Amino acid sequence: MKISEHPTFNREWEKKKVKKETKKILKEIGELQHKMYAQGKYSVIVVLQGTDASGKDGVTMGLLKYCNPVGIEVHSFKKPTDLEYAHDFLWRVHNVCPAKGVMQVFIRSHYEDILVPSVEKFIPADIIEKRYETINTFERMLEDHGTKVLKFFLNVSKKAQEERLIERIEMEEKHWKHKDGDWDTRAKFDQYMKVYEKILNRCNDIPWTVVPADRNWQKLYAVATVVLKTLKELDLQWPALITERFKEEADARSTGATAGRKKPGAGKK
Repeated sequence: MKISEHPTFNREWEKKKVKKETKKILKEIGELQHKMYAQGKYSVIVVLQGTDASGKDGVTMGLLKYCNPVGIEVHSFKKPTDLEYAHDFLWRVHNVCPAKGVMQVFIRSHYEDILVPSVEKFIPADIIEKRYETINTFERMLEDHGTKVLKFFLNVSKKAQEERLIERIEMEEKHWKHKDGDWDTRAKFDQYMKVYEKILNRCNDIPWTVVPADRNWQKLYAVATVVLKTLKELDLQWPALITERFKEEADARSTGATAGRKKPGAGKK
């Protein structure tokens, strides 16, 4: 897979039509996520990777718009703490993986532990090399235990990234996002793309989706489409009623023999 072969903007998508379809998709995601939480059988991790200003936060807010917040978790991975450095590199990730029924969004992820040290050269190359297969094994283990892992690379152009970084300087409501170090990282944009391409090709036992990320409406639509498809493929069912007090009524419902029966408490004054 070559990242350069994937567009940062899809010219074939009609904005008005896509935005209308996205709203419909997001509402359906909300309904299915609620059912997944109630059932408590499966969990989902949405991994969002991309350069600074590729729009990870924005996708997260849009994706979860209609979801039940009780069954949602979001974790943003930053520079490892001293405690995290004292453990293996996957410890901090596995420690926050979702319980059954929960949909979790990772804003950045375990891939940072390949990406950053590969470019910045503060971990020996032979150690980084082993991490590719370690991650493949880890993700397979999660899937084997009922956690679907959805991985998205937000493919933003160098030009669009620069425009967004400038907005963080010029727009008051975005000042909080600005970090001087983001411009140092931007200077190594091409180096980071080379490592991302290696990651996409070598950590692909669980496949990646490369998302056009120059426009917010396009990346949200692309991510939401995959999330909805995945939820539909799960065997999501509303849990059966568990009751002793109303056992007779519950048994009648399960056999379809509810006609003419009074509801619990009916007729009481």
